[in-house]
Amino acid sequence: MGLVEGITEFLPISSTGHLIVTGSLIGFHDEKAKVFDIAIQTGAIFAVILVYWQRIWATIRELPTQAKAQRFAGNVLIAFFPAVILGLAYGKAIKSHLFNANVVAVALIVGGVIIWWAEKRQKVTVRVDSVDEMRPMDALKVGVMQCLAMIPGTSRSGATIIGGMLIGLSRRAATDFSFYLAIPTLIGAGVYSLYKDRAVLAWSDIPLFAVGTVVAFFSALWCIRWLLRYISSHSFMPFAWYRIAFGFFILLSSASGLITWAT
Repeated sequence: MGLVEGITEFLPISSTGHLIVTGSLIGFHDEKAKVFDIAIQTGAIFAVILVYWQRIWATIRELPTQAKAQRFAGNVLIAFFPAVILGLAYGKAIKSHLFNANVVAVALIVGGVIIWWAEKRQKVTVRVDSVDEMRPMDALKVGVMQCLAMIPGTSRSGATIIGGMLIGLSRRAATDFSFYLAIPTLIGAGVYSLYKDRAVLAWSDIPLFAVGTVVAFFSALWCIRWLLRYISSHSFMPFAWYRIAFGFFILLSSASGLITWAT
């Protein structure tokens, strides 16, 4: 599960969707598993912090005096709050009704079609080459798009990267901002989930969570570095086709009785 989380968290293919499907296959989908899935995301986030450490530290150091650092930090916070508000209001209902393989399959297919369309459309004029050029309204739009990822199978990184590109961010700026936005989003979700659902956890669960988090860290570290190289000369079209194919596989395997997915 840690390997699945680390590899899929920052690719536009939905880590939550893949964790739900994987958990269904291996029989790991009870209430504790749902907390586990969210908690191990912190391992992937530590990988982001390591890769972007120089920029993060520079922003912290310059925050009291530099307008550039203040604008950047402000944009991340602006983009972060829509998911906080929606998550607090509807998070429990979403987990109860949408965390199943069929929803994941449909979201994978729909998201794949959107990525395909976004890559095939007439190119939008790029007006933001780097995250430092983003305006507060750009950040708010990306933050609203991140809320779509509450539907499992949508992909947080896919929604924010493709959404950012659609509003005029360059591929690199959209990807960088998606990574930065992941830091407060996933750490906040992990801490909140551990606190809220602490009743289903025990001290004996520490090794389970530790292994998942560590494996997620190292696999995410590899994946982030690979993705940053990939986007310099490639589109997201292969991910669109993968999503569509995997989504149809889930639906067809369920309809045929080949695999009985947990609901």
